[in-house]
Amino acid sequence: MSDQKILKLFKNGQRDKAFQELYKLYPRIEKLILSKGGTKADANDVFQEMLIILNRNLEKTDFNLTASFYTYLYSVSRFVWKDQQKQFSKQELHDLKSEEVSIFHSVLEEQKYQFAEKAFRELGERCQQLLQRFYLKKMSFKDIAEVMQFKSEKIAKNQKYKCLQKAKDIYKTNYNTVQS
Repeated sequence: MSDQKILKLFKNGQRDKAFQELYKLYPRIEKLILSKGGTKADANDVFQEMLIILNRNLEKTDFNLTASFYTYLYSVSRFVWKDQQKQFSKQELHDLKSEEVSIFHSVLEEQKYQFAEKAFRELGERCQQLLQRFYLKKMSFKDIAEVMQFKSEKIAKNQKYKCLQKAKDIYKTNYNTVQS
């Protein structure tokens, strides 16, 4: 199936069919990861992460696929693998072509999403509930205070602030641990 047809499937909400087509490229990506010293499990992990990055990029209105899906997926997979192995030299980063810079930024952005998700999962259940009620359900502090049995709106607001600070601290700790 052509790249344009796959792109059309994505745009028409037929993601399952589009991903089925992209999975046909998996053996080539697996071969790349194996040639770089990875295992089949590594290749599977890289492929899954690459699909998440592609999916997030396709949801952006300004995303434009300037190469074939294979070329794009190959580049993303290569960056994901190198990032996992922390094998980027300063010269390699400096020599990136403009489309590769975009791909590299997508990989870094996905890594930040993963750290944020991990920080959220490490919060206590009460903090998770409070943040979900505020950000996802768009509940007022008055309603949150009532549902979560806080004495006032002000206490609910203070708890939200404390929960966010705790999430930021966890995020920074996890991020700095990986960067070291």
